[in-house]
Amino acid sequence: MPAAMRDSNTGIKVYYNSACPVCNAGISRQKTKMRGCKVQWRDVHIEQNTCEEIGAEREFVRERLHAVDERGRLRIGVEAFETIWRHSPNERWKAALVSLPGIKQIATLGYNVFARLLYKWNRSKARW
Repeated sequence: MPAAMRDSNTGIKVYYNSACPVCNAGISRQKTKMRGCKVQWRDVHIEQNTCEEIGAEREFVRERLHAVDERGRLRIGVEAFETIWRHSPNERWKAALVSLPGIKQIATLGYNVFARLLYKWNRSKARW
């Protein structure tokens, strides 16, 4: 198991792509909301080898948000958002909502389609 996934004393880790303007704006807002929270923000665009920590391909992390939760479990997409919201003051209700059966499946489908289209748009703009 990669070291980043074994070390649960560091809170959570979020892996995102700052080269995507939509992703970067969202993470910037989230960082503001989570000041003082135990979160390590890992930018895969700037920290090129950081994906090795979670055993993921860099292009897949560019396409979908990744997080390692407090138990060292890798969470991708909607589950990564759920992890972030669970640790964010005033946003725990979002984690509870998106974890409900039915809603989670719809949210996952919607996110995966959006993430794929956003990834293709970024590639067409030669952002990386």
